[in-house]
This record gives sequence, C-alpha cells and structure tokens, in this order.
Amino acid sequence: MNQQTKVLYTGRTHTTGGRDGAARSDDGRLDVRLSAPGSAAPGTNPEQMLAAGWSACFIGAMGLAAQKLKVALPHDAAVDTEIDLAVNDGAYFLQARLTVSLPGLDTDVAQALADAAHQTCPYSKATRGNIDVVITVA
Repeated sequence: MNQQTKVLYTGRTHTTGGRDGAARSDDGRLDVRLSAPGSAAPGTNPEQMLAAGWSACFIGAMGLAAQKLKVALPHDAAVDTEIDLAVNDGAYFLQARLTVSLPGLDTDVAQALADAAHQTCPYSKATRGNIDVVITVA
C-alpha cells in the first residue's frame, strides 16, 4: 500500500461460519447472522450487504458531484442496487445493477450525477473491470 495514502477509516469485522455463520464489527455496531442466498434461515448474506454498502456510498458520491455541479441533491435521492451471485461453467461471479432515483432533477443533470458518482464511488472503483455493472437513472 502507498505510504502517502491517508486512511480515513478502517472497517473491521470478524466472521465465522461462512455463509451460514455470523459477522461482527470490532465496535459492535454491526452484528449480523449470515445465511445462504435463498435460504429460509434467518440472517442476511454478503450480496445484500454489498448492495447496501454500495448504494450508501454511491449516494454520498452523488452528493459530492452535486456540490461540484452546484445543484442540490434531492433529499429523497435513492439507489436500488441488485447484486447477482451467478455461475457459468462452474465459475461463480457477481454482477450488479444500480437504479438511481433523483426526483425533481432534470434527466440530463441526474445522469451527469450518476456518471460522476460511478467514477468516484470507492465501491464502483473496486468493482470496475471485475464485474458487469449497469447503472440506470429512473
């Protein structure tokens, strides 16, 4: 890692049992049971957690883009994120769809915010070139 990089925050978790286990953050704010996708067992799964984290981060990135463009991000801005766990020829992979809702904004402005956010959001950067991602402005 680059020694000049300023770390703003480090999320730390301890996970046991894999998809049928539990995950807990070091500060206790996250404490979840895990279950396999589609299972009737209680708990969430990694795909849902990725979707929630990416959505939240993406809205923050749109807020930064809105500031730069000198427009107000709507209070009810929302991102619906779908993360697919897929398999092809025995190889597992992820793919994602983000649907952005920016009520009250002109379509071109909304698209510009979504495009800018996809360039700056750390989740978008982390997945770029690794998984198929479709971003739609509703």
